[in-house]
Amino acid sequence: QVQLVESGGGLVQAGGSLRLSCAASGSIFRLNAMRWYRQAPGKERELVAFIIVGGRIDYADSVKGRFTISRDNAKNTVYLQMNSLKPEDTAVYYCNADVTTTSRSTAGYWGQGAQVTVSS
Repeated sequence: QVQLVESGGGLVQAGGSLRLSCAASGSIFRLNAMRWYRQAPGKERELVAFIIVGGRIDYADSVKGRFTISRDNAKNTVYLQMNSLKPEDTAVYYCNADVTTTSRSTAGYWGQGAQVTVSS
């Protein structure tokens, strides 16, 4: 019913920038909270940033001041601008959204993941 498709991952040198996008499509009535998670090899998935309806935003301490989350409600898209990237930011980044569908049910959905690799 709902699909989240991420794009924008890739390989970048330390200090560089990337912007991830996550576009939602399908039977969407409303996108509620939207989040970015990441999972590095051998580590648990961690919350990187979230943005909720009304604009409240928060970040993991490890990315504050370097990453910026934003959303375009008209495009059903959430972005993650990543600046001053470090090798420890290397991970698969996942988009997650709480979606109210046209049938008025609400559930969480995940994207397929986007690989971000930062070389030193």
